[in-house]
Amino acid sequence: MIWLPVLGLVLGAALGFITNVTIPLAYSSYLSIAILAAFDTVFGGVRASLERKFDSKVFVSGFFFNTAMAALLAYIGAQLGVDLYLAAVVAFGVRVFNNIAVIRRIWLNRHNERNLIREEAAPKDGTPS
Repeated sequence: MIWLPVLGLVLGAALGFITNVTIPLAYSSYLSIAILAAFDTVFGGVRASLERKFDSKVFVSGFFFNTAMAALLAYIGAQLGVDLYLAAVVAFGVRVFNNIAVIRRIWLNRHNERNLIREEAAPKDGTPS
């Protein structure tokens, strides 16, 4: 199921590049936090898939809930005159980099395991396989 978050990311990026939509500067903080929340959800979905814990309902609901909550936090902050969206930027940023680090470790561990299996399967007499 690793393909679902990756497919969503690719389709979203393609749609963004194809369409000629301009976002007013007043909404840039909302959009930036929504994009960061979406990245958090995508990388969390990839991580869950690699850990064999992926649930599409959790992924889809998390995507929309995280994005809406982040935009709401930015909106409330704008109404109060406080940059509350920075709290969400920090929180989502930490989560994104944490998920990327876990994904990298999982891939490296799997790569190392494959190499160990190949070495164990190689002939012991020194002849190449």
